[in-house]
Amino acid sequence: MQRTTLQTLALYAGLAAVCAILLFPIYWLFVTALSTLAEIRALPPSFWPAEPQWSTFAKVASERPILLWLLNSTLAAIGSVGLSMVVSVFAGYSLSRFSVKGGRSLGLFILTAKMLPATLLVIPLFGIFRSLGLIGSLWSLVLAHATLIIPFTTWMLKGYFDTIPRELEQAAMVDGCSPLGALFRVVLPVATPGLAATALYAFVLSWADYAYARTFLTNAQGSWTANLGITTMKGEYVTDWNEISAAAVFVAVPIILIYLFLERYLVGGLTAGAEK
Repeated sequence: MQRTTLQTLALYAGLAAVCAILLFPIYWLFVTALSTLAEIRALPPSFWPAEPQWSTFAKVASERPILLWLLNSTLAAIGSVGLSMVVSVFAGYSLSRFSVKGGRSLGLFILTAKMLPATLLVIPLFGIFRSLGLIGSLWSLVLAHATLIIPFTTWMLKGYFDTIPRELEQAAMVDGCSPLGALFRVVLPVATPGLAATALYAFVLSWADYAYARTFLTNAQGSWTANLGITTMKGEYVTDWNEISAAAVFVAVPIILIYLFLERYLVGGLTAGAEK
């Protein structure tokens, strides 16, 4: 049954409204960064500043080590994603392909571990990292983030590997591949959309962390991540919300760029299960 023109217009209007609601916070963050303090406090608020203060971004970049904070966040996120993906690929593939006693219970246990709140692990992790001399190091964040990321990414990849026919690996092994060679040469190339979607999730989770960064990093600004550094920009008596918003834009841009780069893989990873 074909949609009428009115139904199509209603559908697109609904989609436009949903997109506007979802994107408005990002737009307002950008507007706040370009506004003066007087415009920010004005009632009713202005939806676009009279004279956009583009210099706010340059001021934040020159007066605050925002680029260093972004570098620290990037290094911590890349390390967390790398470690988590290596462990999750082998763990998810093992749960998907090998039938072992208690395998299903193990998979449910891994998923249950994801439900533990991050604050529950802060104290034991702090004790472990202090004994290893990792407090103040980005390695503490990499390992801490991995404890949160690995359970869910393992479950995600296990579900994706389940959709890949076993006959592909069997054919590769008939042609002379070892089981490990079949994984790297056949399964992982086919699973590229699932790997991209999982890696994006892991990167966002690490990038958005504040609790672990606040606990494990020292008071030296050179070791801070971007989220931790932004919280220090709030003044005791006066807060320059335009500068905080400009710093937040700096933090948001890498995630937006990564999403745009991985979008085609992400969509493929989310829909592949239904297609197969």
